[in-house]
Amino acid sequence: MAKSQDQSNKADAQKQQEQRIQYTLSKIKNRVVIFSGKGGVGKTSVSVNLAYALVQHQYRVGLLDADITGPNVPKMMGLQGFPLTDPENQTISPQERAGLQVISIAPMIPEDAPVIWRGPLRSSAITQFLADVVWGELDFLLADLPPGTGDEVLTTAQKMQPQAAIVVTTPQEISLIDCRRAVNMAKKLEIPFIGVVENMSGLICPHCGKTIDVFGRGGGKSMARHMDAIFLGSIPMDLAVRSGGDEGIPIVLSDPENPASAAFIEAARRLVSTLSS
Repeated sequence: MAKSQDQSNKADAQKQQEQRIQYTLSKIKNRVVIFSGKGGVGKTSVSVNLAYALVQHQYRVGLLDADITGPNVPKMMGLQGFPLTDPENQTISPQERAGLQVISIAPMIPEDAPVIWRGPLRSSAITQFLADVVWGELDFLLADLPPGTGDEVLTTAQKMQPQAAIVVTTPQEISLIDCRRAVNMAKKLEIPFIGVVENMSGLICPHCGKTIDVFGRGGGKSMARHMDAIFLGSIPMDLAVRSGGDEGIPIVLSDPENPASAAFIEAARRLVSTLSS
C-alpha cells in the first residue's frame, strides 16, 4: 500500500514539474540548443558570444548552462555570487550580466569539485532548471549542451522543445565526422531548423593580420550544404576571444569591431532571420 502511495506521489510530482516546464516555455519565443559532436571545438565560447550578439540586437536572452559536468559559462561571463532561490515557491532566479540572464550549476558546487553524476542525475538537474528557473518573458533561450549525443542532449531537446539546433564544429575533418553525427541526431529529434557554425576558422595573426588556416577552412560550410543544414557562419581564431573567455569579458562585449565579434553578430542575424522565415 505504501509503495503504491509513493508511486502515486512521484507521478503527481512529475506531472507538476512538466506543467511548470510548459508554463516556462510558453513565455519564451525562441528556444535554441547548441551542441557539438566532440569536445574542444569552442562550443561554450560560441554559446556565450552568440547570446551576447543577440543581446546587442536588443533581444531578451537567457542562457542555460546544460553542461553539468563541465559548467564553464559563468567563468566566461565573469559571473560572481549565487543565483537567488525561493524555497517556498521552489523557484530559482537566474543571474544576470550585461543584459544576459544565465543559470548554471557552477555556483552551486565547490570550486574545482568534480560532478561525478550518472546520466539520469545529470538529466534530472537539467529538467529541474527548465521547471524551476524564472526567466520571465524571453525572445531567446539558448542551451549550451555538453559535447556528444548523450543523455543531457536528449533530455534537453525533448523537454525544451527547441525550434533550432546549432552544431559547432571546426574545419578539421575529424571534427566534421562527429559534427555530422550531431546534425543527424538533431534530424532524428525532428528539430525544425539545424544550423552549423564553423569555429576556429583560420587564425588571425596578431602581428601581420593575415589568416593562417590551422585546421583547414570551409569544411563546416561544405558539410552544412551536403547535409541540408543552414550555415550560420565562420568564426576566426583570435587571441582576444581566448583571453576574453579566461577573463570573463566575451569578445562581443569587449571589442564589437573585432572580426570575430562581427562574425558572431552576423551569425546571430542569420539565426534570427532563419527563425523568422
